[in-house]
Amino acid sequence: MLEGALSSADKPHAVVIGSGFGGLAAAVRLGARGYRVTVVEKLDAPGGRAYVYKQDGFTFDGGPTIVTAPFLFEELWTLCGRSLADDVELKPIAPFYRIVFDDGSTFDCSDDAEAMRREVEKLNPADVAGYERFLVQSRETFRIGFEQLGDVPFNSWTDMLKVAPDLVKLGGWRSVYDTVSRFVRDPRLRMALSFHPLFVGGNPFQTTSVYILISYLERHWGVHFAMGGTGALVRGLVGLIAGQGGEIRLNAEVARIDLDGRKAVGVTLADGARLPADIVVSNADTAWTYSRLLAPAARRRWTDRKIARARYSMGLFIWYFGTKRRYHDVQHHTILMGPRYRELLHDIFDRKVLADDFSLYLHRPTATDPSLAPEGCEAFYVLSPVPNLDGSTDWAAKAESYRRAIEAQLSATLLPGLEDEIITSHVLTPQGFADRMLAYKGAAFGMEPVLTQSAWFRPHNRSEDIENLYLVGAGTHPGAGLPGVLSSARILDKVVPHGDSVQHAARSVAPIAGRLRLAPDGA
Repeated sequence: MLEGALSSADKPHAVVIGSGFGGLAAAVRLGARGYRVTVVEKLDAPGGRAYVYKQDGFTFDGGPTIVTAPFLFEELWTLCGRSLADDVELKPIAPFYRIVFDDGSTFDCSDDAEAMRREVEKLNPADVAGYERFLVQSRETFRIGFEQLGDVPFNSWTDMLKVAPDLVKLGGWRSVYDTVSRFVRDPRLRMALSFHPLFVGGNPFQTTSVYILISYLERHWGVHFAMGGTGALVRGLVGLIAGQGGEIRLNAEVARIDLDGRKAVGVTLADGARLPADIVVSNADTAWTYSRLLAPAARRRWTDRKIARARYSMGLFIWYFGTKRRYHDVQHHTILMGPRYRELLHDIFDRKVLADDFSLYLHRPTATDPSLAPEGCEAFYVLSPVPNLDGSTDWAAKAESYRRAIEAQLSATLLPGLEDEIITSHVLTPQGFADRMLAYKGAAFGMEPVLTQSAWFRPHNRSEDIENLYLVGAGTHPGAGLPGVLSSARILDKVVPHGDSVQHAARSVAPIAGRLRLAPDGA
């Protein structure tokens, strides 16, 4: 065999824990860089938080529904010599979403500059100039925060010092809401321009203003929907991994990350099977990874005490439902604002109590792709931010009454007569996130994206505690949301050694370990 032309069995082995978008993207990138990849997934299907639920002829995306920065997906297909369009059709959504305020007024967000000016003017003509200045600030923040730093690893405190001047320039110590309020005065516009941190698990009143970049990111690349649902992207990535010779094992929960001293050497599954590996990449919840998959003695920075004292994102209550009639007047994405904004978020993030009122995100995928429901029917999911499990809500007792309250609100506003139209229903609570997806404290997005838990302060992409352990997904840098988790996998290209160099070192230093990697799994 020619040097460098390694068979699959000769390649260094990477085990990826979890098949969310971060894990799947990591697997593709590692496969393209000379690794033999095995993805292990606890659930019976890939996707993680993007799991697809199918029942009664309806298809429901479990988690992310908004696709921005599609070039990050295109990159993955390019690495495999293919085009994203070969497997997935992304369809632009216009408007991106409609915001419905409690007073009945609306705000349609889009990438049409003139239409956006009209939307702002409709709510408050005096805020148009301020809105234009806000867009300039959002664009500059996007240029630095996403284009320059979004895929830069923060391995050392000196990396943080290098960007400190930019953070000061951008006003990173301010919250998103405080920054928005410097530009516009109408309370509805302040809501419309500041709610985006909720997409990544943050409180707009506490999240660093760096996240105002989302406004420009959406405008720059648009908002898209994958025909067939977000699950079509999951299936496409699974196909890429298979084409590289990688493997995805389902119903394979990891019990621990195996160590040789302070070096990751594989994983042990809940059924006792061992998978030796040259590197381990965890797409599991970062707090779960450190607190449950690694012994306390192996950790110096991410101790149990530090993990417990960190601040975590809110929980989510998600109700998936199908109706036997169509609701043609409802947009693909609708945000229904409740009567309170600051006070409700204070209840959710700080007091951690379940309030009687709520704000809702309603997803109607059949507005774009009717194939996701039986003919003449409609598929929906509605999401309500709620406290994580640090609160005292007993979701086994509360879930149905909370669902009924949401049903009544939707029936009175966007979906008249909803109670009589529902023909299928499924609910996911923060307790479900904890039990099903092993989300620490049921927090849907990992650690809250405040300044003191961002960049270098966030769990690093290359573990600070364990050699050959790497982290991707919402809980590490740069954070949650599809662009964030895909960028976390992008960072691996800068911190994980190339497969050829790993194989060379393995052959030179540990020939016995090399032979063990060729043994059957569990041997």
